[in-house]
Amino acid sequence: MKEYNIEELVSHLDFEKNKLHKIKHNLFLTAYEIEVLTKYHIRYNQYQTAKEILQEIENKIVDLEKEDQEELDQVGMSIAERDYYQNTRK
Repeated sequence: MKEYNIEELVSHLDFEKNKLHKIKHNLFLTAYEIEVLTKYHIRYNQYQTAKEILQEIENKIVDLEKEDQEELDQVGMSIAERDYYQNTRK
């Protein structure tokens, strides 16, 4: 069985990247999501719902190269999943 140096592995993890930050209108995005949305000039602070952000992602994604589409699509799926679990009645 292979042994791993846990301290070394943990030292390479970026915990801040996936930390949720509250933005305007009671929405939450991770630092990574904010970074990607900013990269593609999506002004996430102007929207009042996650669904509006997702709509803007859909509008932008069609004009991007395949690699960029995948990055933005992953962020969109992450936001959509969080929105579903936060706003669906159980």
